[in-house]
Amino acid sequence: MRDLVATVLVLAIGIPYVGYLVNGEMPFIKDPRGMSALGLVLGAAAFLTFRGANEHDRVGTTQAVVAGLAAVLGIVTLVLAETAAAEVLLAVFMGSILVVWAFEVADHAGWVHAHAAAHS
Repeated sequence: MRDLVATVLVLAIGIPYVGYLVNGEMPFIKDPRGMSALGLVLGAAAFLTFRGANEHDRVGTTQAVVAGLAAVLGIVTLVLAETAAAEVLLAVFMGSILVVWAFEVADHAGWVHAHAAAHS
């Protein structure tokens, strides 16, 4: 259920972003600053929803680092929203949200294994 809620939150970022790309704006989202703010807020909520029941192991630590890097990228995008690089930064930030989402889904599906090797 957590994965479904987090996926809906990620979709709530992606759908407006596609609309923003097509139209140049969306209701309540007029520029890269608004889009990056939406990504930061809903991305953080999605990550916290995903991480709620996860183990604190190597994979979880790696996921937290990747999500932290995505958050830093989102903050940089927000701060530099009025610069020429804003659209590129926004695209990279949106991509980083998808990377975090994919990593979490892969982990929860059992596709990521990083357990310590058994000592002989």
